[in-house]
Amino acid sequence: MSQLFDFTLSGLGAGTTYALVGLGVALVFQATGVINFAQGDFVMLGGLGFAVLHESGVPLWAAAPLAIASTAAAGALLDLLVISRARGADGERLIILTIGASVTLQGAALLAFGADSHFVPAFSSGPPLDVFGAHVPRQYLWCAAATAAAVTLMWLLLTRTLSGTAMRATAMDAEAVRLMGVSPARTRLLAFTSAAALGALAGVVLAPLQPPDASVGIPFGLKGFTAAVIGGLVSPVGAVAGGLLVGLAEAYATGYLSSEYKDTLTYGLLLVVLLVRPTGLLRRGPVVRV
Repeated sequence: MSQLFDFTLSGLGAGTTYALVGLGVALVFQATGVINFAQGDFVMLGGLGFAVLHESGVPLWAAAPLAIASTAAAGALLDLLVISRARGADGERLIILTIGASVTLQGAALLAFGADSHFVPAFSSGPPLDVFGAHVPRQYLWCAAATAAAVTLMWLLLTRTLSGTAMRATAMDAEAVRLMGVSPARTRLLAFTSAAALGALAGVVLAPLQPPDASVGIPFGLKGFTAAVIGGLVSPVGAVAGGLLVGLAEAYATGYLSSEYKDTLTYGLLLVVLLVRPTGLLRRGPVVRV
């Protein structure tokens, strides 16, 4: 039981970062209907930028917002320079464009930062917390707090603001939204910028636990996509639940089997969800009136 509790807490801690990535995927999909496979590269850019700034002498409290802001700007550029120029493109072409953008961002990070990992100290000093015999790194508390704050802000944005309503309406019918005087381009820009900031936040809080390098973007993007799909793609709460589930699956696979099986179990879980409940675990299927 002690091992089970230890694996559970470890999985939930790692799952909070997957939840942040999945939250960005869900946000872009809800606003634009596009699955952004470059979301994991925003995690990489945020984590690398944070670590490099700290190594250059910038204190942690200043390096974090600078890394998040610069990554958010990269998300805005992705929309302005890539997505916006593909006017009239179907969803499949836009997805391919995000994959190309992901490869480009990874190559640019390799040229700018090299292939080495960069290290950042934990936000809170001290030994791991002892929770009923399980040892929990203090950094996991920062991950959980960041996820809770991000989910709250995204829920408020999507349900309590005109911008959030416009984002959801644009995904449903961009032409009708345009006729109502709302710019779909502006709402799409807001979605990509916010999603990039979410990815950067995940990279910042994860950097002390997993030293970032230029190659971590694609794995995190796939895990975030898995989390978003498991949660139903359009639900912030669903993305968080999916991220936590992915983290638990990885922790149990690593603890009881081997770390070599964690990706197999994670993507096997995605396959089962797509076969059994394609709309996601927390999303109802469409209701058709006959």
